[in-house]
Amino acid sequence: MTKTALTGVRVFDGTGLTEPTTVVLDGAVLGGDAAGAEVVGCAGATLLPGLFDAHVHLLTPDDLSALAAHGITTALDMACWPRERVESFRGRVPDIRSAGVPAIGPGGNHAKMPGMPAEAILTAPGQAAGFVAHRVAEGSDYIKVVIEGDLLGQATIDAVVAEGKAHGKLTVAHASSVDAYRRAVRAGADVVTHVPRDGVLDAETAARMAAQGQVAVPTLTMMAALTTKLGAEGYEASRGSVAALHAAGVPILAGTDAFSAPMLPFPVVQGASLHDELVLLAGAGLSEVDVLRAATELPARHFGFADRGAVREGLRADLVLVDGDPTRDITATAKVRRVWAAGEVVA
Repeated sequence: MTKTALTGVRVFDGTGLTEPTTVVLDGAVLGGDAAGAEVVGCAGATLLPGLFDAHVHLLTPDDLSALAAHGITTALDMACWPRERVESFRGRVPDIRSAGVPAIGPGGNHAKMPGMPAEAILTAPGQAAGFVAHRVAEGSDYIKVVIEGDLLGQATIDAVVAEGKAHGKLTVAHASSVDAYRRAVRAGADVVTHVPRDGVLDAETAARMAAQGQVAVPTLTMMAALTTKLGAEGYEASRGSVAALHAAGVPILAGTDAFSAPMLPFPVVQGASLHDELVLLAGAGLSEVDVLRAATELPARHFGFADRGAVREGLRADLVLVDGDPTRDITATAKVRRVWAAGEVVA
């Protein structure tokens, strides 16, 4: 079992940076005894927990390589099929989870995506039980429902969320309009991903989200890319919605909606886009510390990863060493010097 001691490093502890200290990687976990360890001097650098991207779409093994190279050690896929493709990504770096096939309505943009399975399309609430049971049987880690206009009625959205929870699964709702957000909140989805482009989310809906313990993954990088593509002025609304959610006390998680297929003239690329997302979150009013928590502690907590998200003895040794102080300048997260996943250096 390999043991490594990172010396002279300042550690992000969830509230700021510690004084220079030593962090021990004892095999796959973080240890406390540096005896016999290989010493790696890290003076002047900052150690972060391994980063999460809480909204990606995986297509090829190259996606994993790009994510890992940018310090992402856990990636949450929000739609990938068939099952064999999802399974081919498991057990690698980053560590992934997936929704598998999402629930969608007929006739919308998602229904027109190449290769979208017919079983994804629901037209009545009575289909929710079978859909969710099939996802669970396939090994989906959480259940995703896509809310596009009124393509899925509220009763069907409610049924998908309720069935997911009945199976003990976290539920995720895609919502990129004010109306869709209200529908997702009404249904009680655990996680709402994206933010409205057609207006700033109202304070009542944001407060209800906070009261119900729901969390948001805004994907501002995708909102900005869509605004550029469509020539609309929707990004100001997206940024304003993040500010409204944050002010209401809704936990904000960092996710990008990265996808390597050529769908946008300004694509949201795997890996590098997470660092763009962190800058955009800071631009929406989150402090640098809040932004770092959005990519570490908070996704670990809200997606049920008790073994990671912090640099603490006994946790999984997922770490990112960066140059600079990201608690003062968030762009420092992109200055990746070295990455470890379960104690192993990522090439």
